Amino acid sequence: MAKVTIIGSGIAGIAASIRLALRGHKVKVFESNQYPGGKIAPIESKGFRFNYGPQLLTLPQQIDELFKISGKEPKDYFNYKKKDIHCVYFWDNKKKFIAYDDKDKYYQNFEKTFDINKGIIKKYFEESKNKYDLTHKIFLENSLHKLRTYLKRDTVKAIAKISSLNIGKSLHALNKQYFKNELVVQMFDRYATYNGSNPYETPGIMSLIQHLENHYGTYVPTEGMDSISQSLYSLACENDVKFYFNETVERIFTKDGKVKGIATDKREIESDIIISNMDIYHTYKKLLPSYKTPKKVMNNERSSSALVFYWGIKKSFPELDLHNIFFSSDYKKEFDKIFKENDISNDPTIYVNISSKDIPDHAPINKENWYVMINVPWNENQDWVQKTEKLKRLVIKKIDLTLSTNIEKLIETEKIVTPVDISNDTLSYKGALYGSSSNSKLSAFLRHPNFSKKIKNLYFVGGSVHPGGGIPLCLLSAKIVDNLISQ
Repeated sequence: MAKVTIIGSGIAGIAASIRLALRGHKVKVFESNQYPGGKIAPIESKGFRFNYGPQLLTLPQQIDELFKISGKEPKDYFNYKKKDIHCVYFWDNKKKFIAYDDKDKYYQNFEKTFDINKGIIKKYFEESKNKYDLTHKIFLENSLHKLRTYLKRDTVKAIAKISSLNIGKSLHALNKQYFKNELVVQMFDRYATYNGSNPYETPGIMSLIQHLENHYGTYVPTEGMDSISQSLYSLACENDVKFYFNETVERIFTKDGKVKGIATDKREIESDIIISNMDIYHTYKKLLPSYKTPKKVMNNERSSSALVFYWGIKKSFPELDLHNIFFSSDYKKEFDKIFKENDISNDPTIYVNISSKDIPDHAPINKENWYVMINVPWNENQDWVQKTEKLKRLVIKKIDLTLSTNIEKLIETEKIVTPVDISNDTLSYKGALYGSSSNSKLSAFLRHPNFSKKIKNLYFVGGSVHPGGGIPLCLLSAKIVDNLISQ
């Protein structure tokens, strides 16, 4: 039985604590905030309830698995329902597309809306599925930085079919190859934003991301997104994991190239194994100052950040669903602004999440809680006060034109989060949501591994390391570390 210290109680840190506690290790989790969950945290104002961070739930079976391996019934802790509609898409030309979960309805609506034979979209989804089937055990469930990964049959099989993975072309180029309709291309380019990347640069293999949504479906927790972290926290406590809130880790101690323990603002703790659920940049800079920060951490292009308006809206909009997208009329220009100019577009794409559509008590009756997110560049000391004012005007204008409304008069309560806030609230370097971007052919290999090559028994989980951000990938990072420690 080892003494394990986990730094940070985001869902990857909690998941890692559960897995290691089940192996008999003595696990302690230290968290600077007064609550668990990291970016998954509730915000309440005047009867409206929001989630601070991620709004999309896919692959909930990964959450269920943690309860099952603990010998518990998942439904006793965490419940969710499958959505009939994945997303509602809007364009400036008044075109609208509803992405249904039911495959037949999806294909029929696709053919009717875009005048494209449904056989083309079926083939596209089949190829996305093939990419996922070929690579998920390699890229998502194993370390890319261990030789044994490449000696497995699945890896050899994937390498033999590497041309089908579309690594040599961008996601946009792949989508344009399939579809002549620019609106469809834009709709599928959007999936690059799921890990904060640029569809005009990220490789075509990333089309496997939409397979997760279109094949497995999208879900909504019946008690809100924060029920994910709260239920996992309860499970961890039942497995004798000890949590220490309002306690900041200030240093990782090492001796002879091996971890020895940590120092917090309150105490020193001896540790046999240390797992950081902290942003990888800050793990090195703040906790390991005597070690040189790896070049890949310093030099990798950051992922995009976000600017979010949390609006309590005193009206109900039946044409909207849980997930809604209002597209830019010039997607290329929008991403050039973000990744090449570190600026915002004059015509941004807008994501609106309304959890009260499925969870009525998240807003007063006949009202809605709008989480309004715009992809923006990471923080490079831009004037975010000025940019926020500008973005608010642009967002209101686009929503008003699309929905034929006056949304500003309907805003009853407002909270705003900028990349600076994200950086301060979650210690995400420069406010980047997913650490580094995936804007290169080798981006998966350039992301920091889940273990340290220089410090024995130091491991990493969370969105800034392999396999990346988002709830499913963060949970998978915990599984990878569990496997590394047990081998």
